[in-house]
Amino acid sequence: MEVIKTSIEGVVIIEPRIFEDARGYFFESFSQQEFDKKVKPVTFVQDNESMSCYGVMRGLHFQRPPYTQSKLVRCVKGAVLDVAVDIRKGSPTYGQHVAVELTEGNHRQFFIPQGLAHGFAVLSETAVFQYKCDNFYHPEADGGISILDESLGIDWRIPTDKAILSEKDMKHPVLKEFETPFVF
Repeated sequence: MEVIKTSIEGVVIIEPRIFEDARGYFFESFSQQEFDKKVKPVTFVQDNESMSCYGVMRGLHFQRPPYTQSKLVRCVKGAVLDVAVDIRKGSPTYGQHVAVELTEGNHRQFFIPQGLAHGFAVLSETAVFQYKCDNFYHPEADGGISILDESLGIDWRIPTDKAILSEKDMKHPVLKEFETPFVF
């Protein structure tokens, strides 16, 4: 696997080695040994999957301490724009984001460490999205930043009138009204 560093410390894009022939393709989607060596030691404890239609925007989510989560995400069907936003107080990249297109064709994965908010927008007719988490889901620690916060400067590539958000995601505060529980 190739690990591509981004402008935010700890956030990386992972490109697997893909072996193709007339039968199709094969790749190793996860190796604990290689991940620990090339990215960082993380023990994932929960895998999740969602299916969404075009225009669905999920996020920007995180879990508050002591239940923070790192995530390793990928799109196994369709295409999404995946985004990580740095919400760690004192970080030189606080309020900045990294966006990457994840598709069934590019097989890329995106690692979002603890202390960052995460979200994605579905760019294809439908998308199946998978993510590994290093902590279990704790609803009492659920948090979020508005996915439509214009101050973040994210081009979601979805027209606003086509965006589909959950009621919960529409209630998240914008970054300037948010008191972060994370310290860099």
